[in-house]
Amino acid sequence: MTDTDQQLIERLESRAERRSERREFFRTALGAGAVAAIGATAVAIGSTAMAQASDNDAAILNFALNLEYLEAQFYSFAAFGTGLPNTLLTPGSASTTTQGAVTGGRAVSFTDPLVAQYAREIAQDEVNHVTFLRTQLASAAVAQPAIDIGSTATSAFSVAAQAAKIVAAGAAFDPYASDENFLQAAFLFEDVGVSAYRGASSLLTSKVYLEAAAGILAAEAYHASIIRTVLYSKGLQTPSLRTNTDAISNVRDGLDGTSDDDQGISAVTIANSQSPALNDLTASNIVPTGQDGLAYGRTTGQVLNIVYLNSLGVSKGGFFPNGVNGSIATSTAN
Repeated sequence: MTDTDQQLIERLESRAERRSERREFFRTALGAGAVAAIGATAVAIGSTAMAQASDNDAAILNFALNLEYLEAQFYSFAAFGTGLPNTLLTPGSASTTTQGAVTGGRAVSFTDPLVAQYAREIAQDEVNHVTFLRTQLASAAVAQPAIDIGSTATSAFSVAAQAAKIVAAGAAFDPYASDENFLQAAFLFEDVGVSAYRGASSLLTSKVYLEAAAGILAAEAYHASIIRTVLYSKGLQTPSLRTNTDAISNVRDGLDGTSDDDQGISAVTIANSQSPALNDLTASNIVPTGQDGLAYGRTTGQVLNIVYLNSLGVSKGGFFPNGVNGSIATSTAN
């Protein structure tokens, strides 16, 4: 980790309290960004493991790195008011990709201190994910592509909000204007990240990288669950939050194909043939799963459908106006 990266982490106002011994163990014992079972050994082997992995593994990790650039920049701006340091954005020495700029992004003036603390924690994790993936990819790491996290009427967030009818056609949606807007913008990303790692994990051939993907998947799932939980809770007082969140889910579902997998956060009614006494009881929908209780996955093409905000087979758009960097860059034609 560079001095610049450490300075970014140290800006966390509540770090001393919230990072306690448990978080210090994760950060020091498991390595920067490896908030799960990958362990310090994987960080140490870095370049060696990359040399032994297949080209397919490198392509998948670089695909994931693009998504982590997007999430890290959004959360970093929202929580800290600044983006990632340039040392985390440049291409590896063996990569011919071009570094792009970030459009938009600013600090959120949080009114709920808990939401502010959640934002800072997630931001740190996402920065660490970028650091970790770049370490593993070493010279093969792609540069950050151009990213749109702006708040104008034509920005990606606004286009998504218009499709969900959260704002009127042609109107702007500002993800940094309030706690609630921030949470809805975060919801747009988080479930996608979980499904992306679930879908990509089966494509990896390296045990080291499979463990790494599992570790990041777990972290993204924790992030998604807290965002969904806060939205569900705040929706008790502001029902439009649940309605809007469900609408964002429907937009994602309409972009990634004909299957109806994506789920909002509105309460559900239990139907349990094994325990009839549970039937007709109301339950929250914090964890979006199928009838088997398992989280669902998306293909790389389906993930790109959502971040490109396009159900067609295209190579750019939405949050990545010039496309993502790397060999996996085209969405699925749905």
